[in-house]
Amino acid sequence: MRTPHSMPALMALLLALPAAALHAETLVVDEQVIVRPSDVPRPVRGSTMSAVEAKFGAPVARHDAVGTPPITRWDYAGFSVFFEHDRVIDSVVAGG
Repeated sequence: MRTPHSMPALMALLLALPAAALHAETLVVDEQVIVRPSDVPRPVRGSTMSAVEAKFGAPVARHDAVGTPPITRWDYAGFSVFFEHDRVIDSVVAGG
């Protein structure tokens, strides 16, 4: 039986997955997290904002930075990119 306290442990496990699993889609089905491979091309961790824009073009939307350190989100058709300062920390395939 899943408890509310098991979610942080599950998230820690997902964050510890090897780099090969980073190109995957995370789905929640019947309250269970499922990770499946994704073929959607998107930026890799550590890329700069300028490198992302050079490779993928201008984003559909740029959201203002929030928090400390500043986290910025750029939305593209099919995925979003999250930056800390000017470096990619994650890219997420849009649901659909």
